Amino acid sequence: MRSGFDGLAAKVETALQEDPYSGHVFVFRGRRGDLVKMLWWTGDGLCLLCKRLERGRFVWPRAGSGTVTLTYAQLSMLLEGIDWRRPERTKLACACCERIVQAPAASRPIERGCLARVCWHTCW
Repeated sequence: MRSGFDGLAAKVETALQEDPYSGHVFVFRGRRGDLVKMLWWTGDGLCLLCKRLERGRFVWPRAGSGTVTLTYAQLSMLLEGIDWRRPERTKLACACCERIVQAPAASRPIERGCLARVCWHTCW
C-alpha cells in the first residue's frame, strides 16, 4: 500500500463517501494483510499511523456495506494482531502441578501446605 495522507483521504471521500476531516478513524489494510494504515483528523491536521506485522496477518472484518464500526477494544485487538471476533480468556497454569486450569472468577486460591504452592483446584 503506497497511499499517503492525500491518497487515503481521497479514498475516504470517493469509495466510502465520508468526510476524512470528521474526526473518525479510518483503517485500511494492505493486499497481503500484514500492513494497516490508520487515518484520522485531530482538529489541526491529519494523522497517519502505519503498522506492519512481522508474522501473521491482521484479522479483518467482513464489510457488507464497505464500512464496519469497531469498538475501542476491538480496534486495539485488531492492531495487536489478536482475533478480535473470538477473544478468549487467558488460561492459568496451576503452581503445584502446572496443569492448565480455568479459575472461577469469584474464588480465592486454596493454600495447601507450603505457602509457595497455591492451587485453584484439587490436584491431589
